Amino acid sequence: MRLKLFIAGLVMFCGMFSYSQTTRIIDFGHLLNDLNNGEKIRIAIDYGKCNWHDTTIQKRTPEAVTGMAIDTYEYFAPGAIHNPKAFVVFSTTKLIQNPRGKGYVYNYGKVRIFSDNTVQITATYIHPRTYKERMNQVFTGIINNGTNGEGIHLYK
Repeated sequence: MRLKLFIAGLVMFCGMFSYSQTTRIIDFGHLLNDLNNGEKIRIAIDYGKCNWHDTTIQKRTPEAVTGMAIDTYEYFAPGAIHNPKAFVVFSTTKLIQNPRGKGYVYNYGKVRIFSDNTVQITATYIHPRTYKERMNQVFTGIINNGTNGEGIHLYK
């Protein structure tokens, strides 16, 4: 009886250990497969390894990192909405203390991950009462495959 309990406990422990393992997602195909299979996915964005775009320049950004869970997403096949490349899109909004001024803002983040492993991130600050846009920035990056040193990290 003790042996059976020991084996059952060992199996449960090993199951919990393997469940808690974090695995890097290395490209769009794996991401889409994991999302469609119900995996819990997180993204970590290292803005210092991405490009910042505004109306006149493209340059590297200062060191900043953000992370979020991908819980609700949409997939668009090539041509579904006149788009040349397939992509997955997801977003989130959180009320945060405004790091660029006083008070609070809604921090809206939208991420599009394209079939060629490029990524577009839109970060917008919105005033919580007036809903006026306080900041809007667009960044681009590439999925980090574990060897390329890029700034978009995906994990399951």
